[in-house]
Amino acid sequence: MVERVQSAAPRPPLTTETRDAMLFTPDAPLVLASGEVLEEVTVAYETYGTLNADASNAVYICHALTGDAHAAGTNAAGAVGWWDNMIGPGKPIDTDRWFVVSSNLLGGCTGTTGPRSVNPSTGERYGLDFPLLDMADFVTVHLALGRFLGVEHWSAVVGGSLGGMQALEWALRHPDTVDRAAVIAASSRLTAQNIGFSAVGRQAIMRDARFAGGQFPESQGPDTGLSTARMMAHITYLSEGAFEQKFGRDVQYPGQARGFGVDFAVESYLEHQGSKFLTRFDALSYLYLTRVMDYFDPFARTDALKAVTADPVNFLVLSFDSDWRFSTEHSRRIVRRLEQAELPVSFREIASVWGHDSFLLEVPEYHDTMRAWFEREPLVPQEEAR
Repeated sequence: MVERVQSAAPRPPLTTETRDAMLFTPDAPLVLASGEVLEEVTVAYETYGTLNADASNAVYICHALTGDAHAAGTNAAGAVGWWDNMIGPGKPIDTDRWFVVSSNLLGGCTGTTGPRSVNPSTGERYGLDFPLLDMADFVTVHLALGRFLGVEHWSAVVGGSLGGMQALEWALRHPDTVDRAAVIAASSRLTAQNIGFSAVGRQAIMRDARFAGGQFPESQGPDTGLSTARMMAHITYLSEGAFEQKFGRDVQYPGQARGFGVDFAVESYLEHQGSKFLTRFDALSYLYLTRVMDYFDPFARTDALKAVTADPVNFLVLSFDSDWRFSTEHSRRIVRRLEQAELPVSFREIASVWGHDSFLLEVPEYHDTMRAWFEREPLVPQEEAR
């Protein structure tokens, strides 16, 4: 007799809602790493899963340059989160087990205080009067959101690209607040080439006639500059192999006479990416957040490893073999510095044709690695490390 095996009931879709919290007020302002002060800071965030009784199952998601709080699930507008393939019931970051928090970072433009926010001291938008930020400021705000949600200690912080930089900064500066950190497709120090890419993008924005010294109205921003910056950046996010696989030398409109418009399919793709970007991102946030990345160099601090050596964090560092924006050498540099301090660190280079964007995609070896890392116990039992 053959026993019938019933398939598991399909899990209900993950539905999400973006909330906001005022974490800093004039009575308790945010003091930035620079010493400047923001009197009010509101943060947009989402949560997935359920926090357990002792608040020991919390995972923080740090987003990349143009991300936001909506990392997973489907919201009321029908939009799917930018990392929905990674976060959710039964997924590598399993919300049946973990309480996951994702927020829009400081300086952003989708609900968290940034340069387009109103300065409470003047009643006008900050514009370029918004203070320059440091990676440490992002983490300070993340920790404040955690306290607001009842989480003092995190099982893991996870991020790709700029998100990975935040995870690294968090683990180095505040190791007593986190057990594990996943640093994915990231860097501890941008190369001159990387700084150059960001510089050209910023110049495209600031040289746009509509930039107006950063005081442009909502409806008349530097759209040409911002879309150009996005188009150029997007080229760096894919590998040459990915571009060849997606587009090759295909023409967009067969039979069209040659000109200086959109002749090739890749040109149409980039134009679409630039135009779409205008509907969801702000030019000033682009300036501020890319500048934070330029100056990030945590291991240049003489005491960079002092705190985490005394209170070890388990690290996972991942790179992708076709990522030329933040190549595997960037990840190996991080690994070498952590290993020199005898910290527990796992490293893997993942094969993928899709370049830097691979960290956002459902690459099987990548997802298997993330799933396994979340399922195993920390290499250093945290009760012993503390």
